[in-house]
Amino acid sequence: MSKKNMKLKRTSKNTPLKKTEARLAYRFIFPTALIVFGLVIFPAVYSIWISFHDVGLKNLNDVYHAPYIGFENYKNVINDFSFKFQDWKNAGAIVTSVVYSLFSTIFTVLLGLIAALLLNRPFKGRGLARSVFLFPYVAPVVSVAFVWRWILDPRQSGVVNDLLMRLNLINTPQAYLSTRGVALLLVILFEAWRYFPFAMLMILARLQAIDDMLYEAAEVDGASGWQKFLYITLPELRYVLGSSFLLRLIWTFNKFDDIFLLTGGGYGTKVLPILTYEFSFKTLNFGKGAAAAMILLVIVAIFMILYSRITSKNED
Repeated sequence: MSKKNMKLKRTSKNTPLKKTEARLAYRFIFPTALIVFGLVIFPAVYSIWISFHDVGLKNLNDVYHAPYIGFENYKNVINDFSFKFQDWKNAGAIVTSVVYSLFSTIFTVLLGLIAALLLNRPFKGRGLARSVFLFPYVAPVVSVAFVWRWILDPRQSGVVNDLLMRLNLINTPQAYLSTRGVALLLVILFEAWRYFPFAMLMILARLQAIDDMLYEAAEVDGASGWQKFLYITLPELRYVLGSSFLLRLIWTFNKFDDIFLLTGGGYGTKVLPILTYEFSFKTLNFGKGAAAAMILLVIVAIFMILYSRITSKNED
C-alpha cells in the first residue's frame, strides 16, 4: 500500500461525516442518559448519603446540612424489634422476608413447571388456555389484590366464609388476612398464583426446544413417562429452572405492593420493603429508612451475583 493510501485510510476516521455521526449518536444517547441519571443513579447515591446522616422531619427543609452520624442508622435498623428475630410469634422483617421470598419462589416455579408441562401437550383450545394462564401476570396488581380481599373478606359475605359456612365446616366467619400464620401463607399463595405465568413462559420455551428424538429413543428403550421426565426433561430444564428461581427470588425479596395491598404488612407479614416504608413515611426517620433500603440492596445484590453466575454458565 502506498504512503498516500495509508494517509487517506488514517484520516478517513476523522472525516466530517464521521464527526457528524458521532455527535448525532451522543445527542440520541443524551436524553436516555439524563433520565437514567435522574431516576436511577442520583436517587441511589442520594439514598446512600442519607443513610449516614440524621435526616428527619425536623431538618427536611435543609437536608444537605443534616448531621453526619456514621453507621448509627444501620445499628438502629438491626437492633429494631421489627427487624430482628425475637421468637416465632415475632419473627422480624428479615426472617419474614426470607420465608416469604423463598416459599413464594418455590411455589411459583413448581406451578410454572406444572403449567408448562400441561401446555406443552397438544390439545384443542391450547392457545386459549395459554391466554387464560397469563391472566394473573398481566392483570393490574391493584385489581387482583382487591379481588382476593373480597374473596377472603372476614364478613359472612366473603366468598370463602360463605362457602365454608354452607358446607358446615366453620360456624362463624373467619378473618384470614388478620390471623398470624394464615396471613403469611395467603400472601405466599397469592405471590405464587400471580407470578407462576412468568416461570411457565420460560420453562415452556425451553421444553419446546428439547429434541423429540431423545424421548423417542427413551420410549424404544422402554422408559416410562416418569423416567422420561426424570432423566430427560429435568436435566434439560436445570438451567432455566435455576435462572427462573433466582430471578423470581430477587424480585420477590424486593416486593412491596402485593403484601401492602393485602395486609398492609400486619399480622406477621411485615417484610423489609414494608419496614423501609414505615421507617421513612410513618416514623418520618428518613435516615433509618434509607439504611434499611441499603441493607435490602446488599441482599438483592448478592442474589444478582448468583443469578449472573448461573446465566453465564448457561451461555457457556
